[in-house]
Amino acid sequence: MKNKRQPFFVLRWLFLYAVMFSFVGVVPLFAQETGTGTTTAGQADLQELAANRPGGGIFVDANGVVSRDFVMDVGAVSRRQLMAARASHRLPGDISAQSPMRCVSLNRLEKAIVDADGIITEEMLYLAGIQRITHVFYFPDSKDIVIAGPAEGWFPGHEHMMIGVNTQQPVLELRHLITALRAYAPDGERGIIVGCSIDPTQEGSVRLQQFQQRFNSSPGGTHREFVRGVRESIGMQTVRIDGISGTTDAARMMVAADYRMKRIALEADPVPVRGMQTFLRNTEPNVSNAVFRWYFMPDYDSVILTEDRTGMQLVGTGVKLVGENELLSATGERMVVGGLDPGSRAFTQSFTRLYPQIAQRALVFAQLRNWIDMLICAAHIQREDFYGKSGWSMELFGCEEKYRLETFPAPQQVEPVVGSRRIGRTLVAPVGGGIVIEAELALDEEHARADTDNKIAVEQQRIALQLPEGVWWWDVR
Repeated sequence: MKNKRQPFFVLRWLFLYAVMFSFVGVVPLFAQETGTGTTTAGQADLQELAANRPGGGIFVDANGVVSRDFVMDVGAVSRRQLMAARASHRLPGDISAQSPMRCVSLNRLEKAIVDADGIITEEMLYLAGIQRITHVFYFPDSKDIVIAGPAEGWFPGHEHMMIGVNTQQPVLELRHLITALRAYAPDGERGIIVGCSIDPTQEGSVRLQQFQQRFNSSPGGTHREFVRGVRESIGMQTVRIDGISGTTDAARMMVAADYRMKRIALEADPVPVRGMQTFLRNTEPNVSNAVFRWYFMPDYDSVILTEDRTGMQLVGTGVKLVGENELLSATGERMVVGGLDPGSRAFTQSFTRLYPQIAQRALVFAQLRNWIDMLICAAHIQREDFYGKSGWSMELFGCEEKYRLETFPAPQQVEPVVGSRRIGRTLVAPVGGGIVIEAELALDEEHARADTDNKIAVEQQRIALQLPEGVWWWDVR
């Protein structure tokens, strides 16, 4: 169950191994070997790519093996391709207009799909273009459960995502929202943990220790031999998904964020953001077999709730990354040691400070932030029993047989990412990663605060529903 002393909403990055080996040399040196290649978008049809392939910068094959997919990275798609995709993508009516607050009634949306005999339009798939959930409302009179946030038109773009016409940031996806709602279903258990982890096997950890001993006792090995030896010793790492089905796109997206962050830390994926400090560039020799655990937590100022808890606002725009050091034993066991490594400190602080800019260049982090919003909102809907109060049982959204989401290969294995840097007489080679999300911590009394100035209550009254039958989204002017 939850530890109430932990940060109110935690994304844990587990098992970042920084294995330090003695090596003769005095010249700073960086080497990496990841086992993946690059491709270019060429003249591929962006709309087809966005619609038919999972994104986030990774590819998961039929056997569940995760690899890096560069084809749709920001910068890999030309401006001309983007402008052509934007010009050719037509949206109906006023939905393409930019709106400071667009509202979507979740139960009305489900009813609209049922009434259309299961036909789902593009505006349904992308939740009318909402890009961040800033509010959740329940209206007792109409029994509507409503999410709201800024929105605009969209078109197929980077990382196989639909992106905003002006912001070029991802729009919300119905499949992710339904996955979050299923995690916090009407009759679902409380206190669940959603996340993923990428873990070395016990055998791989033992082989790594044995390689360390051999390498230390055989002077003259090159840095490339060192990196290759680390990768081969660890072998394929296992991927675990918690709280949701591993065959959903949301699960793939979490793994993608984990994997991309790790590659950024080790400079396997350079991020062109000024001021970004990587772990590898700033770490120093410390404790042999040091392990670094990194924690991602949303940097929300707080969750604000109306007195009757029918209105909620998420306040804050960033994500905070923190970390600690651990020690890896010969058997793979871990325990906390010492203070924070300077490399971890530099990396976590710069990643936190530059998160919005990083999310512009690696869209999976913007998508992950949206996923965080969705989980908090779903947890709030469950905790306040908006399901029961509205009589909404999610008959369609809650049923996999009626609304298929579990259609992707489940991520199961991934090659370790290994980077090395020579520091004096030492080579450093970190590998690993993971995520844990405890959404309900955001709603606990020590984190949520009251709507003392009644701004949320006023906003709730301003958007009160007076909608004709069949309308499920609307803009607040």
